Amino acid sequence: MAWREEVIRPGYGAGMRLGFAVKVLGAGGLPSHDTRRHQSEPSLAVSLDNLDAILAYCDDHDIRFYRMATGLAPYASHPDLPQFRDAPQRHAERLAQIGEKARALGMRISSHPGQYTVLNSEHAEVRRLAAVELEVQAELMDGMGLGPECVVILHVGGAAGGTEAALDRFEEGFATLSDAARNRLVIENDDRTFSLRDVLELHHRIGRPVAWDILHHHCNDPDRIPDREALTLALGTWPDGVMPKIHYSTPKTAMEEKKRKVGRRVERSWVLPQLRAHADMIDPIAFEHFVTQTADGLEFDVMLEAKAKDLALLRLREQLQARGVTTAR
Repeated sequence: MAWREEVIRPGYGAGMRLGFAVKVLGAGGLPSHDTRRHQSEPSLAVSLDNLDAILAYCDDHDIRFYRMATGLAPYASHPDLPQFRDAPQRHAERLAQIGEKARALGMRISSHPGQYTVLNSEHAEVRRLAAVELEVQAELMDGMGLGPECVVILHVGGAAGGTEAALDRFEEGFATLSDAARNRLVIENDDRTFSLRDVLELHHRIGRPVAWDILHHHCNDPDRIPDREALTLALGTWPDGVMPKIHYSTPKTAMEEKKRKVGRRVERSWVLPQLRAHADMIDPIAFEHFVTQTADGLEFDVMLEAKAKDLALLRLREQLQARGVTTAR
């Protein structure tokens, strides 16, 4: 089968970039974007000032990969607030300045619209709004002059009617996008519905790369594809000259205490974590095995999905260095 074809890229060495998503917890915390309600007239200009500060923080800590907030342009994709839609055009000069800084710093920037951006929805209006969101993300990246490695990650979406029907709807939704939005889109396997096999099939239909999520793969892999094979299959979907990226996280293991007031008493119970939940940190021993064994000789960047954000990245890098592992920075 076509999706089983294995493509192995040349060895990479010590250039793997580690990234984190959206929030900066270090330096006392930095805002990711303008989060004011629409009544207060939030602005992309404020968000870009925030992004400017985050880029400086990343440079200070030699972090070269960052997932920006999907809401960088506040309300730009909101159906009832059209006054915000032209923000990328109105702030084109500032966008270009931030993009120039990102390129000068060697920063890779991505975004990842959330669960409400469903390009394969059964409902036409939901599909339309998803397309608008993807267009906004592409406009921001194009306005910053970012290269083709700066991509917008999207899950396949809903599975109503079965996998085949869901993939058909995604293909139809993809066809409604502009070339600019199509060229930024990358699809990701998820932890419940669309496995690596499914997104590889979608890749063959629409020609867009796959960002492999290892934790999702461990949660949802009906084909029992070994990690090394899964990784190489996903990397092989990326075009020559564009660095692939994957998602890496450690499953949460800590249990949480739940309190419930019953009359004058407080009842306590323990909630055990689900496998798909992300931990605060990255397990350094598991990651060491991943980069030195599973990924040995392969070339890609890694977006770390950990609740401790930049602090998790910095601690992992410190722990790897202490263990003599230099394949990631």
